[in-house]
Amino acid sequence: MATEAPPGELGMAAPPFALRATDGRTYTLADVRGARGVVIAFICNHCPYVKAVLPAMVRDALALRSFGIGFVGINANDAVEYPDDSFDAMVALAEDAELPFFYLHDDTQEVARAYGAVCTPEFFGFDARLRLRYRGRLDASRRSAVAGARRELFDAMREVALTGAASGEQMPALGCSIKWK
Repeated sequence: MATEAPPGELGMAAPPFALRATDGRTYTLADVRGARGVVIAFICNHCPYVKAVLPAMVRDALALRSFGIGFVGINANDAVEYPDDSFDAMVALAEDAELPFFYLHDDTQEVARAYGAVCTPEFFGFDARLRLRYRGRLDASRRSAVAGARRELFDAMREVALTGAASGEQMPALGCSIKWK
């Protein structure tokens, strides 16, 4: 069953973190942010909603770089109950999909809880001061990609980079629930 995320508390400060990435190194919020902001994407390997948007997420992460927006993926799922979301499986996905961003493992689930994340994929967009300006979905895709869907996250974060705020309607993320321990 799909889980819908609640609306974002716009203006909320980005909680700090230090998590291991698929390259074996540990990265912090300061390491992944761009000069004009950052997108924190809660994703995982096995979720059909993530699989549906992964190519568009890669496209948008690359495009947002030119606007000074950093991008990071975080997997907080319980890998014991969901072995497809294990760290080794994350490494394989990062390589296979040629992810242009760090893919971090939140094995304690403390970071997901600090952000209030509830589903995958779920996107949190922060401005240059690391204040929440967007919480929602990538686009209208669900279990399959919607051809020609408006790039909701990209449009919002481009506006954040240029003006400091996102003025459009923010549609909630919908996907698989985070698999809590």
